Amino acid sequence: MSKTTTRVKSWVHTTAGYPETLQLSETEVPSIPAPGHILIRMHAAALNPVDIQLMNVPFNSLPYLNGPKVAGRDFAGTVLAAGQGAEFEKGDEVFGISMALNGTGSLTEVAEIDLKGACFIKKPLHLSWAQAASLPLVYLTARTIIERCRPFMKSSTPSENKFVVLGGSSATGIYTVEMAKSLGWKVLASCSGRNAEFVKGLGASQTVDYTTSSTAVANAVQDFSPNAIADCVGGTECIGLAPQYVTIVGDKTSRAAMGGPMIYLTHPRMVFRWLYGYLGLGQSYECIMLDMRKEWLEETTRLDPDKDLVIDSVFDFSRTKEAYERLNTGRARGKVVVEIQHS
Repeated sequence: MSKTTTRVKSWVHTTAGYPETLQLSETEVPSIPAPGHILIRMHAAALNPVDIQLMNVPFNSLPYLNGPKVAGRDFAGTVLAAGQGAEFEKGDEVFGISMALNGTGSLTEVAEIDLKGACFIKKPLHLSWAQAASLPLVYLTARTIIERCRPFMKSSTPSENKFVVLGGSSATGIYTVEMAKSLGWKVLASCSGRNAEFVKGLGASQTVDYTTSSTAVANAVQDFSPNAIADCVGGTECIGLAPQYVTIVGDKTSRAAMGGPMIYLTHPRMVFRWLYGYLGLGQSYECIMLDMRKEWLEETTRLDPDKDLVIDSVFDFSRTKEAYERLNTGRARGKVVVEIQHS
């Protein structure tokens, strides 16, 4: 006997080609979640550049990914039902991230989340739905960056450890700067001139305006002599200017194209760069994804929502396309969030 299902409104994409592929439609979710799964009524979902990049990937060439795919990764919502073996129960308010590539995303009224491909915890009362949804991907990514760079901070005097964040006003860059500052590191961040004071307010002691010239950032980084560089924007101009280089994007510079570790497959220079560093023949280089550690996500519950969290804008569920347009400008300061209202 087949499971009883419920039809819910969802923002889905079926073929490659943002923005045309993104449509409001209906999808089916089970009324009873499978073992190890949780059924969540979504209240908010944060948007990420990778959402748009996934919409541009011809997944229909991979048979197991055929069919509508719900957009979104970050979420905050209420547990409607928990399958066997799940650690949550009906009524729990939760937030987190799902990284499963099975077509299940967070831009939907209700989602069945597989615990194996997700990282989420109970939402504290002091965080709103939008604030909670804004945190998982960017905080976990920033935390991963910091841990990969920490071994290269050799001085016992924290302020003598120098750290560069490329893209200091990006959603991930914001939390990377804040974390580095909290550790006492001296931070140089790249950003546009209009965001300079904002980024200094996050904890950067110096900023460099990437819009002034093609070499401005590289020159400033070289003069700064950092222990490590965190690249949140992509490109190659600062590679080799520090003992450690961690990128979440890779060599690509197009906002529409996929970045991250998967492009090791299409950018052999990145592979050789990593290998030389791994063998000790050159400076360390890593293109990374976030580590989905619940203990790190728990840290977000101790953040001050008025001081530590940055949300660019909040859109209603019906205006999700407009929300993605805002994200795709590249000018969003902090997260773009969609709120899902329920009658």
